[in-house]
Amino acid sequence: SDDEKLVAVKMRRTKAAQATNKKTNLKDESRKAGFLQRLLRVFLGCLAAVACGMLYAVYLSTYHDRKFWFSTRQELEREITFQAGSGLYYYYYKHMLAAPSFERGFYELMIDNRTVSGQTINAVERLSLYPELITSFIYRVTGSQDFMEPIYFYIGAVFGLQAVYVTALFVCSWVMSGTWVAGMLAVAWYVINRPDTTKVDHAVPLRDNWALPYFSCQVAALTGFLSNNISSATEMFCYLTMSATTFTFLLVWEHSHYVLFIQGLCLFLLDSFDLVPSRKMADIHKVYLSSLFLAYLFQFQNTTLLSSPLLSLLIGSVLQKMKVGPLVARVMKLFLHFHLVFTTGITFSYLVKVKPEGDFILKFLEVKFGLNTTTDFVTNFLLCQESLQRPGQDLFLRLTQASVLPFYLLVLTVCLLSTLQTIYRRLSGQPMKTNLRLEDGRIGEQPEVIYHVFHTLLFGGLTLLFDGMKYLWTPYVCMFTAFGVCSPDLWMTVFKWLKLKSIHPVVLSLILSTAVPTIIGFSLWREYCPRVLAELSDLQEFYDADTVELISWIRSQAPVAAVFAGSPQLLGTVKLCSGSAVTSLPLYSDVNLLRRSEDTYQVYAMRSAEDIYKILTSQKTNYVIIEESICTELSLNKGCRIKDLLDISNGHVVYDKGEIYSFSKHGRFCHEIKMNYSPYTNYFTRVFWNRSFHVYKVNSVISFQY
Repeated sequence: SDDEKLVAVKMRRTKAAQATNKKTNLKDESRKAGFLQRLLRVFLGCLAAVACGMLYAVYLSTYHDRKFWFSTRQELEREITFQAGSGLYYYYYKHMLAAPSFERGFYELMIDNRTVSGQTINAVERLSLYPELITSFIYRVTGSQDFMEPIYFYIGAVFGLQAVYVTALFVCSWVMSGTWVAGMLAVAWYVINRPDTTKVDHAVPLRDNWALPYFSCQVAALTGFLSNNISSATEMFCYLTMSATTFTFLLVWEHSHYVLFIQGLCLFLLDSFDLVPSRKMADIHKVYLSSLFLAYLFQFQNTTLLSSPLLSLLIGSVLQKMKVGPLVARVMKLFLHFHLVFTTGITFSYLVKVKPEGDFILKFLEVKFGLNTTTDFVTNFLLCQESLQRPGQDLFLRLTQASVLPFYLLVLTVCLLSTLQTIYRRLSGQPMKTNLRLEDGRIGEQPEVIYHVFHTLLFGGLTLLFDGMKYLWTPYVCMFTAFGVCSPDLWMTVFKWLKLKSIHPVVLSLILSTAVPTIIGFSLWREYCPRVLAELSDLQEFYDADTVELISWIRSQAPVAAVFAGSPQLLGTVKLCSGSAVTSLPLYSDVNLLRRSEDTYQVYAMRSAEDIYKILTSQKTNYVIIEESICTELSLNKGCRIKDLLDISNGHVVYDKGEIYSFSKHGRFCHEIKMNYSPYTNYFTRVFWNRSFHVYKVNSVISFQY
C-alpha cells in the first residue's frame, strides 16, 4: 500500500541520516584526534628544542669554567682570558656600569677621546657596541648587581644567545623535515664539531658570537616564510620574526650586511627562476630595506651601509624579470636580467661610495685571487690572517670523522639535482606544484629546500677561499644534513629516480627516514658522548703570568693619562685591564686603524731609533711594549711573520736564487734596543721587563748619551 511505501521511505531516510551523522561524528573525532596528535608533536618538539638549547648553554658554561679555572680566578686574571683582542668590548661594558647613569655612559662613548690616542671617536658606531649597551642596561634595571658579578652576567648573556643559536638550528631542521629528530641530530653534530662551528669558548665578547644567533633565528624564520604549507598567521609570525632579527643582526655586527648580501643572492636566484611567489619576494625586500634604514639611523648615519652590496643588489633587483617566451628565449632573457641587475647594483655602489674601504677591498681581492701582487703591509697582513686563508685539509677530515660530511654530500647531491630539474621545468613553462605529496618525490620543488641548497653552496664556496667563513657554513651543514637524512621526501625522490617497484617506495622512505638517523645518532652517542664528558671533567691550566705581571705594573706604576703602543691584540687587553689610551685597536675592518697598527709594528722592523721615535711621538705614545713572541718569532711560513711583512713593505729584502733575505743598514729595532746603547738610550728608557714583554718609556726630552 501507499502508507507502507511511505513508511519504508522514511525509514530509509532516517537510516541514511543516522549513517551520515555517524560518519560526520567519526570525522570530527578523527579531526580532533589528529589535531591533538599534532599539538602533542609540536609540544614535544618545542620541549626538545628548548632542552637542547639549555643543555648546550650549561655545557658551554661548564667547559669555559674548566678550561680557564674561571670561578677560582681574580678579576684581572678572568679578564685576561678574553683572547684575540676581544676583551676590548668587555671594557666598554665595564665603563657603562661604572658610569653614574646609563645616559651619561652612553654620551661618553659617543665622544670617546680616551681610547685611541689623539682621536675622538664614536665608540658605539665604530665598534658596534649595542650588545654592551643593552646588556649593561638590563644588568642595571634588573638589580642583578645584588646577586651576580658583572662578568658572569655578561658571559651568561653570550652563552644564553648560543642556546638560542642551537635552538634555531633545531627548529629550522625540524620545519624542513617534519620531525624534531632532525633537530636533535643537527644539535648533536653542531656540538661535536664545536671547533669549526663557534669561537665562543675562547673569545666570548667577539661580535660574531653576539650576532650569529640572530642570523640563525632569521634563517629559521625565512625557512618557514618560504614554505608553501603554512597558515597566514604562521606566515605573519615568520615575517615579524625575520624583520626583528634582520635589524638586530645588522645592528650588532659590522660585517652583517656582507652576510645578508650572500643571502640576498640566494633569494635573487629563487626569484629569477620564478621558484617563489613574487608577493613573498616583495615582502622580503621590504624587510631588507627597512632593516638597512633603521640600522643606518641607529648607527649614527653609518655611510658604510649606503655603499653596502646588499643595498646595491636590492636596487638592481627592482628591474622587472622577463618570464615569457620559449625555453631558449627565457634563458637568454635571464642572462640579460642578471647582467642588468649586477650592472645597476655596481653603478649605484660607486655613486654612493664615500669611504676608501671599497677600493681597499677590491685591491685585497685582486691579491687574494692572484690577479696582482703588492708590498703593502696591511694587505699582506690581512692575507696572512688564518681566517682569510684557505682552510686546511684537517677541517674536512674532522667533518668526515664526525660522519657529517659524507651524508652532507649525499643530501646536497639529491637536493641539487632535484632543484635543477625544477628549474628546467619552470624555464620550460611548467607551473610549480604547491601541494606536494610524499608520493610525488620532488624535494627540489620546496622553496625552502631550494633556498638552503643555494645557501650552502654559496657559503661553502666562500669557505673554500676563506677559513673564517666556516663559522657561517658548518652550522648549516649540520642542520641541512640532519634535515636530509630525516626527510622522507629525500628518500622518496631517490626511489622515484631509481623507479623502485619491488618494495613500496613510500613505506621504504618512511622506514629509512627513521632508521638512518637512529643509527647515526646511536653511533655518535657511543663515540662522542664519552669525549664530551671527558672535556667537562678535564681541568685545563690557563695562566698567563707574564701578562698578569705586565698589567699589574701598568696599573700601579704608569700614569693614568699614559698612552701605550704595541700589537693590537695586546693593546685590547691593556685597554680592558687598565683603561689607558692606546695607539690602535684589534679591529681589522677599519683601514685607518690598520695603518696605525702598521706604524706601531715598525718597532719590529729594521729602522733607526730616530725613525721609530718620530713615529711613536706622532701618535703621542708614552710607553711602547715590545713582545718577545713577535720579535723572535720562528715560523715555517716565513713570509707571514710580522717582521717579514715589514721588511717587504719597507723594501728591506733581497731575493737570491728564490730565497728571501732581509738587509738594511740598521739592525732590527726590537733586538738593538735591548742592548742598551746609544742612540737607542737617547730616545727610550726601559722601565719594565719579563720573559715576554719589554716596556720602554718614550723620552719626552732626548738625552744624548755616548
